[in-house]
Amino acid sequence: MKEISERRSIRKYKSNAVTKKDIETIIQAGILAPSAKNRQPWKYIIYTNTAKDNLLDVMEKGLLRERDGDKLLPKSQNCLPDAFHTLKVMREAPVLIIIENIYGQSPYIDIDTDNRITEICDTLSIGASVQNILLMATGLGYGTLWIANTCFAYKELIDFIGTKGQLVGAIALGIANESPNPRPRKAISEVLEFRYGI
Repeated sequence: MKEISERRSIRKYKSNAVTKKDIETIIQAGILAPSAKNRQPWKYIIYTNTAKDNLLDVMEKGLLRERDGDKLLPKSQNCLPDAFHTLKVMREAPVLIIIENIYGQSPYIDIDTDNRITEICDTLSIGASVQNILLMATGLGYGTLWIANTCFAYKELIDFIGTKGQLVGAIALGIANESPNPRPRKAISEVLEFRYGI
């Protein structure tokens, strides 16, 4: 419960490097997550230094394309300013973890209902894995930010990464340079319902 209650979404990072050993420990925690049918659909690609810079330059091109040209997510344009802010956060964090569903397909292609259900199950599994990663990072003294704004530059990023899987998102990782207060949470009475049988 300590890591669960202390975890925060960090948007300011110190420049200190994260050791390879700590990265491996953090990812190992993700590997231990439960997954539907034990499919273990996750893959994590670590970007640091110039490799991270190059990846984020590609993401920036995708965000600019989304803003100024061919809009892949036309109904989500109000979220673009946040995506540009997230890009700055990603540049500041010393480590970026790309999250891939190795069995997934592009969200821009149609799939049948059976495959959609499998995709949902895989996404749930990856969510459990990512939560383990965030909590282990917190326990080791690091800050993290779980990022979905990669969606705006999906095609550019997937081409650059060179994968056939589905880009799910990213995690920024590093030593926090801020101590945000906890965000408001719904009361348990709003989200919990008991239905008693006889």
